[in-house]
Amino acid sequence: MPRMLDVSDAVRAEIGDEEADRLLAGENAPGSYDCTSCRTPGDSEQERTSTVLFVGDETAVLAFAHASCLPSQVVQVTEEQLQGAVRSIGAVGGDPAVGEPRTSVPEQAVLGVTSGLVLVDGELHPALVVEPTSPIVRPGTTGTGDDFLPLLIEQGFMPVTELASVPPVLHGWSVLLAVGQLHAVLQPSAAGGQPVAWWQAHQPLQVTDSWRAAANKHQQVLMFAAPVGSIGRQPREDLLRDALDRAAAGGRLVAAALPLAGT
Repeated sequence: MPRMLDVSDAVRAEIGDEEADRLLAGENAPGSYDCTSCRTPGDSEQERTSTVLFVGDETAVLAFAHASCLPSQVVQVTEEQLQGAVRSIGAVGGDPAVGEPRTSVPEQAVLGVTSGLVLVDGELHPALVVEPTSPIVRPGTTGTGDDFLPLLIEQGFMPVTELASVPPVLHGWSVLLAVGQLHAVLQPSAAGGQPVAWWQAHQPLQVTDSWRAAANKHQQVLMFAAPVGSIGRQPREDLLRDALDRAAAGGRLVAAALPLAGT
Protein backbone atom coordinates (compact mmCIF):
# COMPACT_ATOMS: atom_id res chain seq x y z
CA MET A 1 0.00 0.00 0.00
CA PRO A 2 1.20 3.60 -0.52
CA ARG A 3 3.34 5.00 2.24
CA MET A 4 2.56 8.18 4.16
CA LEU A 5 5.75 9.80 2.91
CA ASP A 6 6.68 13.45 2.57
CA VAL A 7 9.21 14.10 -0.21
CA SER A 8 10.17 17.77 -0.37
CA ASP A 9 10.95 19.54 -3.64
CA ALA A 10 14.60 19.76 -2.57
CA VAL A 11 14.81 16.00 -1.98
CA ARG A 12 12.99 15.29 -5.25
CA ALA A 13 15.44 17.51 -7.13
CA GLU A 14 18.35 15.49 -5.74
CA ILE A 15 17.00 11.95 -6.20
CA GLY A 16 14.99 12.55 -9.38
CA ASP A 17 11.28 12.27 -10.15
CA GLU A 18 11.41 8.56 -10.94
CA GLU A 19 12.94 7.60 -7.59
CA ALA A 20 10.65 10.01 -5.72
CA ASP A 21 7.57 8.50 -7.38
CA ARG A 22 8.73 4.97 -6.49
CA LEU A 23 9.12 6.03 -2.87
CA LEU A 24 5.64 7.57 -2.78
CA ALA A 25 4.20 4.43 -4.34
CA GLY A 26 5.78 2.35 -1.60
CA GLU A 27 8.13 0.42 -3.89
CA ASN A 28 11.42 1.50 -2.31
CA ALA A 29 10.25 2.84 1.06
CA PRO A 30 10.49 0.75 4.21
CA GLY A 31 7.35 -0.02 6.17
CA SER A 32 9.01 0.21 9.55
CA TYR A 33 12.16 2.25 10.23
CA ASP A 34 14.19 3.81 13.02
CA CYS A 35 13.71 7.60 12.95
CA THR A 36 16.99 9.25 11.93
CA SER A 37 16.28 12.01 14.46
CA CYS A 38 14.83 10.54 17.66
CA ARG A 39 15.89 6.94 16.87
CA THR A 40 12.56 5.44 17.95
CA PRO A 41 10.59 3.13 15.64
CA GLY A 42 8.36 4.55 12.94
CA ASP A 43 5.95 3.07 10.42
CA SER A 44 5.45 4.78 7.07
CA GLU A 45 2.16 2.92 6.59
CA GLN A 46 0.68 4.29 9.82
CA GLU A 47 2.19 7.78 10.36
CA ARG A 48 3.50 10.67 8.32
CA THR A 49 7.16 10.11 7.53
CA SER A 50 9.76 12.51 6.15
CA THR A 51 12.47 11.60 3.67
CA VAL A 52 15.76 13.21 4.74
CA LEU A 53 18.65 13.14 2.28
CA PHE A 54 22.14 13.52 3.75
CA VAL A 55 24.46 14.70 0.97
CA GLY A 56 28.22 14.42 1.36
CA ASP A 57 31.08 15.33 -0.94
CA GLU A 58 30.83 12.13 -2.96
CA THR A 59 27.87 10.12 -1.70
CA ALA A 60 24.36 10.59 -0.35
CA VAL A 61 22.24 8.62 2.12
CA LEU A 62 18.45 8.67 2.20
CA ALA A 63 17.02 8.34 5.69
CA PHE A 64 13.56 8.43 7.20
CA ALA A 65 12.18 10.38 10.14
CA HIS A 66 8.87 10.99 11.85
CA ALA A 67 7.33 14.07 10.21
CA SER A 68 6.85 15.45 13.72
CA CYS A 69 10.62 15.23 14.29
CA LEU A 70 12.04 16.52 11.00
CA PRO A 71 10.60 17.96 7.80
CA SER A 72 11.64 16.40 4.52
CA GLN A 73 14.86 18.16 3.58
CA VAL A 74 18.35 17.93 2.13
CA VAL A 75 21.14 18.17 4.71
CA GLN A 76 24.59 19.08 3.39
CA VAL A 77 27.33 17.36 5.40
CA THR A 78 30.97 16.47 4.88
CA GLU A 79 31.82 13.00 3.65
CA GLU A 80 33.32 12.23 7.07
CA GLN A 81 30.13 13.33 8.80
CA LEU A 82 28.04 11.27 6.42
CA GLN A 83 29.99 8.11 7.16
CA GLY A 84 29.88 8.91 10.87
CA ALA A 85 26.11 9.36 10.75
CA VAL A 86 25.70 6.01 9.01
CA ARG A 87 27.86 4.30 11.64
CA SER A 88 26.03 5.99 14.49
CA ILE A 89 22.49 4.96 13.52
CA GLY A 90 21.15 2.98 16.44
CA ALA A 91 23.88 4.13 18.83
CA VAL A 92 22.91 5.10 22.36
CA GLY A 93 23.18 8.60 23.80
CA GLY A 94 26.24 9.73 25.77
CA ASP A 95 27.69 12.58 27.76
CA PRO A 96 27.30 16.31 27.08
CA ALA A 97 28.91 17.30 23.81
CA VAL A 98 32.33 18.87 24.09
CA GLY A 99 34.29 19.41 20.91
CA GLU A 100 36.73 21.58 19.01
CA PRO A 101 35.57 21.30 15.41
CA ARG A 102 36.52 23.67 12.64
CA THR A 103 34.11 26.24 11.34
CA SER A 104 34.04 27.85 7.90
CA VAL A 105 32.94 31.26 9.23
CA PRO A 106 34.86 33.22 10.13
CA GLU A 107 38.32 32.36 8.79
CA GLN A 108 38.53 28.65 9.61
CA ALA A 109 38.88 29.44 13.31
CA VAL A 110 38.86 26.62 15.83
CA LEU A 111 35.82 26.78 18.08
CA GLY A 112 35.11 24.96 21.30
CA VAL A 113 31.43 23.95 21.53
CA THR A 114 29.92 22.66 24.77
CA SER A 115 26.33 21.60 25.42
CA GLY A 116 24.62 21.88 28.78
CA LEU A 117 21.39 22.74 30.53
CA VAL A 118 21.13 26.34 31.75
CA LEU A 119 18.56 27.58 34.27
CA VAL A 120 16.88 30.77 33.00
CA ASP A 121 13.88 32.35 34.72
CA GLY A 122 13.24 29.21 36.77
CA GLU A 123 13.30 26.76 33.85
CA LEU A 124 16.00 24.55 32.36
CA HIS A 125 16.89 25.29 28.74
CA PRO A 126 19.22 23.40 26.37
CA ALA A 127 22.24 25.54 25.57
CA LEU A 128 25.32 25.56 23.38
CA VAL A 129 28.32 27.59 24.52
CA VAL A 130 30.76 28.62 21.80
CA GLU A 131 34.24 29.93 22.53
CA PRO A 132 37.16 30.20 20.08
CA THR A 133 40.59 28.94 21.05
CA SER A 134 42.19 32.12 19.67
CA PRO A 135 41.11 35.69 18.80
CA ILE A 136 38.91 36.10 15.74
CA VAL A 137 39.69 38.97 13.36
CA ARG A 138 37.30 40.28 10.75
CA PRO A 139 37.74 38.46 7.42
CA GLY A 140 39.97 40.40 5.05
CA THR A 141 41.74 42.32 7.80
CA THR A 142 44.93 41.82 9.74
CA GLY A 143 45.65 42.77 13.30
CA THR A 144 45.68 41.53 16.86
CA GLY A 145 42.13 42.49 17.87
CA ASP A 146 39.18 40.20 18.51
CA ASP A 147 36.05 40.79 16.41
CA PHE A 148 34.22 37.60 17.39
CA LEU A 149 31.40 39.30 19.31
CA PRO A 150 30.96 42.24 16.89
CA LEU A 151 30.68 39.79 13.99
CA LEU A 152 27.96 37.84 15.82
CA ILE A 153 26.12 41.00 16.86
CA GLU A 154 26.03 42.01 13.19
CA GLN A 155 24.34 38.67 12.52
CA GLY A 156 21.63 39.37 15.10
CA PHE A 157 23.01 37.98 18.36
CA MET A 158 22.28 40.17 21.37
CA PRO A 159 24.73 41.29 24.10
CA VAL A 160 23.87 39.73 27.46
CA THR A 161 24.68 41.40 30.76
CA GLU A 162 22.86 38.83 32.92
CA LEU A 163 21.09 35.53 32.34
CA ALA A 164 17.72 36.76 33.62
CA SER A 165 15.56 35.98 30.60
CA VAL A 166 15.56 33.91 27.43
CA PRO A 167 17.23 35.82 24.54
CA PRO A 168 15.17 36.65 21.43
CA VAL A 169 14.77 34.08 18.66
CA LEU A 170 17.20 34.59 15.78
CA HIS A 171 15.13 33.62 12.75
CA GLY A 172 16.94 31.98 9.86
CA TRP A 173 19.45 30.31 12.17
CA SER A 174 18.88 26.84 13.62
CA VAL A 175 20.54 23.96 15.46
CA LEU A 176 20.58 20.68 13.54
CA LEU A 177 20.12 17.48 15.51
CA ALA A 178 19.94 14.24 13.54
CA VAL A 179 20.33 10.60 14.53
CA GLY A 180 19.98 11.90 18.09
CA GLN A 181 23.26 13.81 17.81
CA LEU A 182 24.42 17.40 17.32
CA HIS A 183 25.54 18.02 13.75
CA ALA A 184 25.64 21.73 13.03
CA VAL A 185 24.58 25.31 13.67
CA LEU A 186 22.99 26.61 10.48
CA GLN A 187 22.74 30.20 9.28
CA PRO A 188 20.90 31.77 6.30
CA SER A 189 22.67 31.52 2.97
CA ALA A 190 23.79 34.85 1.55
CA ALA A 191 22.57 33.65 -1.84
CA GLY A 192 19.22 32.43 -0.49
CA GLY A 193 17.99 28.86 -0.65
CA GLN A 194 19.11 26.16 1.78
CA PRO A 195 20.76 27.31 5.03
CA VAL A 196 24.51 26.80 5.28
CA ALA A 197 26.61 25.61 8.19
CA TRP A 198 28.07 28.32 10.41
CA TRP A 199 29.59 25.49 12.44
CA GLN A 200 29.79 21.77 11.70
CA ALA A 201 31.00 18.98 13.94
CA HIS A 202 33.85 16.91 12.53
CA GLN A 203 31.96 13.95 13.95
CA PRO A 204 28.38 14.14 15.28
CA LEU A 205 28.49 15.06 18.96
CA GLN A 206 26.50 13.20 21.59
CA VAL A 207 24.05 15.08 23.81
CA THR A 208 22.41 13.77 26.95
CA ASP A 209 18.85 12.49 26.99
CA SER A 210 17.90 15.32 29.34
CA TRP A 211 19.39 17.92 26.97
CA ARG A 212 17.53 16.44 24.00
CA ALA A 213 14.29 16.25 26.03
CA ALA A 214 14.61 19.94 26.91
CA ALA A 215 15.26 20.77 23.26
CA ASN A 216 12.14 18.85 22.25
CA LYS A 217 10.11 20.67 24.89
CA HIS A 218 11.20 24.19 23.94
CA GLN A 219 11.81 23.51 20.22
CA GLN A 220 14.80 25.82 20.44
CA VAL A 221 18.35 25.92 21.77
CA LEU A 222 20.01 28.87 23.49
CA MET A 223 23.39 29.68 21.96
CA PHE A 224 25.88 31.69 24.01
CA ALA A 225 29.17 32.92 22.55
CA ALA A 226 32.15 34.53 24.25
CA PRO A 227 35.70 35.53 23.20
CA VAL A 228 38.68 33.29 23.87
CA GLY A 229 39.51 32.95 27.57
CA SER A 230 36.04 33.95 28.79
CA ILE A 231 34.49 30.58 29.65
CA GLY A 232 37.13 27.83 29.57
CA ARG A 233 36.51 24.11 29.89
CA GLN A 234 34.06 23.53 32.74
CA PRO A 235 33.52 19.92 33.89
CA ARG A 236 30.08 20.56 35.45
CA GLU A 237 26.99 22.50 34.43
CA ASP A 238 26.99 24.59 37.64
CA LEU A 239 30.55 25.71 36.91
CA LEU A 240 29.58 26.42 33.30
CA ARG A 241 26.74 28.63 34.56
CA ASP A 242 29.11 30.49 36.89
CA ALA A 243 31.47 31.14 33.96
CA LEU A 244 28.58 32.39 31.82
CA ASP A 245 27.47 34.75 34.60
CA ARG A 246 30.99 36.17 34.90
CA ALA A 247 31.30 36.64 31.13
CA ALA A 248 27.90 38.37 31.01
CA ALA A 249 28.76 40.69 33.89
CA GLY A 250 32.00 41.58 32.13
CA GLY A 251 30.26 42.43 28.84
CA ARG A 252 31.84 39.44 27.09
CA LEU A 253 28.76 37.40 26.15
CA VAL A 254 26.20 37.39 23.33
CA ALA A 255 23.24 35.07 22.93
CA ALA A 256 20.26 34.11 20.81
CA ALA A 257 17.56 31.44 20.83
CA LEU A 258 17.93 29.25 17.73
CA PRO A 259 15.02 27.13 16.48
CA LEU A 260 15.54 23.39 16.62
CA ALA A 261 15.93 21.42 13.40
CA GLY A 262 15.40 17.81 14.44
CA THR A 263 15.11 16.26 17.86
